[in-house]
Amino acid sequence: MTHIALARKWRPQRFEDVIGQRGTVETLKHAIETGRIAPSFIFAGPRGVGKTTTARILARALNCVTGPTAEPCGKCDACLEIAEGRDVDVHEIDAATYTGVDDVREVIVEPLGLAPMRDRFKIFIIDEVHRLSKNAFDALLKSIEEPPPWARFMMATTDLHSVPATVQSRSQVFELKALPFSAIRDQLKTITGREKVEIDDAALALVARSAEGSMRDGLSALDQVLAFTSDKVTSESVSTVLGLIGRDVQFDIAETIAREDAAGAFAHAATVVEAGFDLRIVCRELARLMRDLMVVRIDPTRVTDPEIASESERDRLKALAARYSREDLMRAFDLLSKAEYEIKQSSQPRHAFEMALVRWIHLRQLTPLTEIIEKLGGAGVQGPRVQAPAPSARPVTAPSTQHPAPSTRSVAPSPPAASARQAPAPSPVASAPSGPSTRIPAPGVDVKSLLVSSIREQNKTFYGMVIAQAQRIELEGDTIAFTFAPVHKSLRNQLDTKRTWIEQLGQSVSGRKMTVITREGQPVAGAPDANDAAAAARQADLRARAKAQPEIQTVLDVFGGEIADVEEMN
Repeated sequence: MTHIALARKWRPQRFEDVIGQRGTVETLKHAIETGRIAPSFIFAGPRGVGKTTTARILARALNCVTGPTAEPCGKCDACLEIAEGRDVDVHEIDAATYTGVDDVREVIVEPLGLAPMRDRFKIFIIDEVHRLSKNAFDALLKSIEEPPPWARFMMATTDLHSVPATVQSRSQVFELKALPFSAIRDQLKTITGREKVEIDDAALALVARSAEGSMRDGLSALDQVLAFTSDKVTSESVSTVLGLIGRDVQFDIAETIAREDAAGAFAHAATVVEAGFDLRIVCRELARLMRDLMVVRIDPTRVTDPEIASESERDRLKALAARYSREDLMRAFDLLSKAEYEIKQSSQPRHAFEMALVRWIHLRQLTPLTEIIEKLGGAGVQGPRVQAPAPSARPVTAPSTQHPAPSTRSVAPSPPAASARQAPAPSPVASAPSGPSTRIPAPGVDVKSLLVSSIREQNKTFYGMVIAQAQRIELEGDTIAFTFAPVHKSLRNQLDTKRTWIEQLGQSVSGRKMTVITREGQPVAGAPDANDAAAAARQADLRARAKAQPEIQTVLDVFGGEIADVEEMN
């Protein structure tokens, strides 16, 4: 018995059989029922979504003996012959073959003048119409613009932009969409049920994903798998036949990356290469997995979506999603998408793939800048201490024991995060507090403290970079004044950009409207004596030791600052 390909055997024969194109189908049915049938139609969209099939069904609806009708009988000669492509009054033309102006005149323009031999309409179905030459379109245009009453044109194209605007303006244009995963999966499940094929859900999902929105591609892929095995189709057999990497292997690779196991990554690369997988497809499927993990991270209820995971995959997918942050997933998606292109261009695809996996591991080792700042501010560092210049430029005025002499200071700005590190001083020096000093009357202490605490809680970076560098914070009635050293003009400007926000915080903690102002304070005092060579040498040594600290160097690299203030601690 002659085998009929599934894509032909299960080709839709009625409008109701067309899946995923409800807007187009309902419009055509209503046009037929109301008698508003246009002389020319253009069906545009990706391959395998039903463009030519819809044109054939429309041709049957127009020429059925019971029609024009939105429900062709499927039994009359016209319906049967149109479905088989042998109706004398329905001409199917491949524009990729008949591209020239002479071809168009021969197969369209000249036959157009003759009335249909049997059917109600003479119909021209032109497939891949965008392949016609410019002169051929010019020859076709007149026929479309003023056709005889018995003529109808139906054109299909995967490249609507290549169809001249003059042709589009004289036609009804329907843009068919790529089919969703669920529609393809459900249709494949229906067809395998009717074909009495046993196939598990994971294998069905793998075939549906490989179709990438094309029902025809999905049926062709299923046909290929059934030629390999028709007893029981599993995801392993689908993976073997179609060269697709199964979800289990994808999970294994992602878990290896989550463990930051570089040796394991090379082992997985060797496995997929030896199995003969296309490494570009491997990267594409891994990128798809990252997208699915992101969906689950954002909305955990989506783990039950069959498009995301089959029932047997859900537990593993949830566990894997918990091991990746959103930032990890976004970086991984970008890396894998670029790796697919790089592998295509590379003369050594395996090497490019292996390096992509190693880069993926290193991307997971990146630490967010806010976390670095918090660690620097919360943990003590042995050795030299780096301080911000403004708070240490003069003795503090908050109620505390005043020390007799300030330590030596320089005047360059300092990274803010380190200013929060405090340790008991072995000698009498004027150590700066973790926050700015205050000169406010007792009744205002609570308001000021609450305001500073609110700023710190809501924006730690702004607090460390700006607020903590103020020489003084003073409460004067309903006014909060921030005083900065003259060298910190940029900090005053930064505070001005946040003035409205700070005033709103002040109102929320005080219950009354507050005004924020900035002032210029006194120049930084206590710079080291240039004539004191010993002190200068000691200061240079401490500065070098401070820069040798990895945490401090990280802050300097990120912010581009300089060490302003070095003080030796025991």
